[in-house]
Amino acid sequence: MPKYRKKPVEIEAVQYNGTVEEIVDFAGFENTDMNSTQSKLYIKTLEGDMLVSHGDYVIKGIKGEFYPCKPDIFEATYEIVEHDND
Repeated sequence: MPKYRKKPVEIEAVQYNGTVEEIVDFAGFENTDMNSTQSKLYIKTLEGDMLVSHGDYVIKGIKGEFYPCKPDIFEATYEIVEHDND
C-alpha cells in the first residue's frame, strides 16, 4: 500500500478564545454566522456551516477557504513558522 506525506504548506490560523470579533476580523463577516439565541459561532466552509467550539483553530486554507480544526489535531499537524526579519 503506498504511503503519502502532507506537503509542507504555510497556513494562517486563529484560535477561538471566545472573542467572536477576532474570528470575524480574520475570516470575514461573510464567512461567519453567529446564532445569537444559543451563542454559537459557525464558519461557512466548502462543506457547509461548521460549529466553532472554544479552543478550536480557524484555518485559512491554501485556496482561501476557512474551516475549524480541533486543537489536538491542529497541534499534531502544524507548527509555528518563524520568519527572519530581513
